[in-house]
Amino acid sequence: MNGRRLPTTALRWATAAALAAGGYIHAQLYVDDYRFIPVVGPLFLLQASASFALAVLLLTGTPPLLLRAAAAGVALGALGGFAASRTVGVFGFTERGLQPAPQAVLSLVAEIGTLLLLATWQLAVVAATTATAD
Repeated sequence: MNGRRLPTTALRWATAAALAAGGYIHAQLYVDDYRFIPVVGPLFLLQASASFALAVLLLTGTPPLLLRAAAAGVALGALGGFAASRTVGVFGFTERGLQPAPQAVLSLVAEIGTLLLLATWQLAVVAATTATAD
């Protein structure tokens, strides 16, 4: 494995792990209580399913930009839902602060981590492409 491939391989695995962690937290919340909340419960299940599916796809070779963008979209959607549920509400559902604990904080760390890893990965891809072109 050459030196240029190693960073993107590590970033791919770390991104998939962070994305799967966010999915796991949403799946756990769905099973524990959220499945009984109309509309919001199925959205938690959808977020978990999409996170797991994208995490697996990220590990199957070098994913195209569209796949990385989809992973970013899932993470951004989770963060948007988190923010909305603490302000205007999501389909009548609201939460307060960092509840439920500790899942809220762990989910924030996983989703923000996913976005930071994806951004770093994209910068590594651009740098490798630029270095190859030179």
